[in-house]
Amino acid sequence: MSTDTKHSALESMIANMPEKTGKSLDEWLALLGPVGDRKHGELLKQLKGEHGLSHGYANLVAHTARDSLSNDQPDDPVAAQYNGKETLKPVYEALIKLVEDFGNDVEISPKKAYVSLRRAKQFAVLQPSTKSRLDVGIKLKDVEPEGRLEASGSFNAMVTHRVRTSSLDDIDADLKAWLKAAYDAAG
Repeated sequence: MSTDTKHSALESMIANMPEKTGKSLDEWLALLGPVGDRKHGELLKQLKGEHGLSHGYANLVAHTARDSLSNDQPDDPVAAQYNGKETLKPVYEALIKLVEDFGNDVEISPKKAYVSLRRAKQFAVLQPSTKSRLDVGIKLKDVEPEGRLEASGSFNAMVTHRVRTSSLDDIDADLKAWLKAAYDAAG
């Protein structure tokens, strides 16, 4: 199975989750609560046994919880993300300011490794991937990757594209337009 096919299947599962299970992925993550040191099998048992989720959906929730729940993190997960990557913090702050100016319905949701930007649904993620690069994941359906707007690939299955940034200069008109389009589509 190609990466694009896996990404599409995962995206489809996440989109269908509310209809098929009665809750969105974020609602299932909240219901699951802090993962702590619980094993994957324990999470599956809880989701399948107590909540009646099918194996596929339980597996998706458990994997996502183990990878991204912020409940296990220190009081400030964003500070933990930028520990040792302090030169990227001004880029993060400028991107947050930019998306907050789109409307008062932007939800900023820190996870373990990235920050999810949501409206009615997630439209972008901000992830300090290396000491010198902050990746901006953007959910843009039916937009061909081109130039700086790369296909997300294995970066993050919750978005369709990625833009690599390393300084405030990278927050240009193109990046602003892509984020605004994703925000508008998430409403």
